[in-house]
Amino acid sequence: MKSTNNQYDFSKLSESFQTLLMNPESMFQIFDLFPIPIEIFAHDGFTIFVNQASLDMTGVQDAGLLVGKYNVLNDPVCNDQLGHRYSIQRAFRGEYTIVTNFDAPAQDLVDRGIIKEKNFEKGYMDVHFIPVKNGERLAYVVCAFIVKSIYLGRPDVATAKEYMNQHWIDEFDPDAVAKVVNLSPAHLRSLFKQHARMTMYDYYKKVKVEHIKEKLADRSLSIAEVFNACGEDSRGAFVRTFKELTGMSPTEFRNSLK
Repeated sequence: MKSTNNQYDFSKLSESFQTLLMNPESMFQIFDLFPIPIEIFAHDGFTIFVNQASLDMTGVQDAGLLVGKYNVLNDPVCNDQLGHRYSIQRAFRGEYTIVTNFDAPAQDLVDRGIIKEKNFEKGYMDVHFIPVKNGERLAYVVCAFIVKSIYLGRPDVATAKEYMNQHWIDEFDPDAVAKVVNLSPAHLRSLFKQHARMTMYDYYKKVKVEHIKEKLADRSLSIAEVFNACGEDSRGAFVRTFKELTGMSPTEFRNSLK
C-alpha cells in the first residue's frame, strides 16, 4: 500500500490557473510535470488533458483514449454508483468541491476496454475539482487526485491489507483477516508472505507504527497518550517494535520532527 497525507488547500489554485487560460499548451506542459494525477475537463465535461502521472497511475497507455471521448458528467460509475453526481455538478457550476475517500473504479477501465488489466486492485483518494473561469464563464475544471492508499497485487492479499489498515487500532487477529477473504488462516499466511514479501503481522505492525508516528507530531499529547490512542501501552512490548521499525525510541522520533 502507498499512502499520501496532503494538507494543501487546492481551492487557492483556482485564480492562479486563470493566468494560464491564454496559453493552454503551456498550461498542459506545466501540469504534465506535476507528480500528482491531473485530469482537465472542458466546460461540457469532456476530457481535454490527462497528465503523465495520471496515465502512470491508471495504466492507460495513450491519453487519446480519454481526450475528447470520456465525459465525467455522463459517467454512471462516478456519478450514480459512487454517489458523487452532486459534487461533480457543483464543480461544473463553478464551485470548488472535494470528494473524499473516492473508491477508484479501476475495473471500469478494463470493462470499457481502455486497459487490458488493472494497474492496482483497489485505490482510495481525495479528488479536488478546481473550476477555472474566463471572466464569468467556466472554462475548465481541473481535477487533482490525491492518492491516500493504493492496493496492488492479488485481490485476496489486497483485501487483507485493506482490512488491517481499517482495523489497525484493534488487536491483531489473523483469523478475522482470513474470514474477510474467505480463506483459511494458514493459506492466507502463505499467500500474504509470498506476494507481500512480509508476514501479515509484520504488515499490521508497520501500519500501526505509521499511525503512532503521525500522532507523535501532536506535541499536545504525551507519549503515553499517543500509545493509548493507538491501542497500545507506552510501557509495553510495542515500544520495542516501534524502535525496531524506526531505529528510534518514540521520544527520539518526536525530537527528530521539525
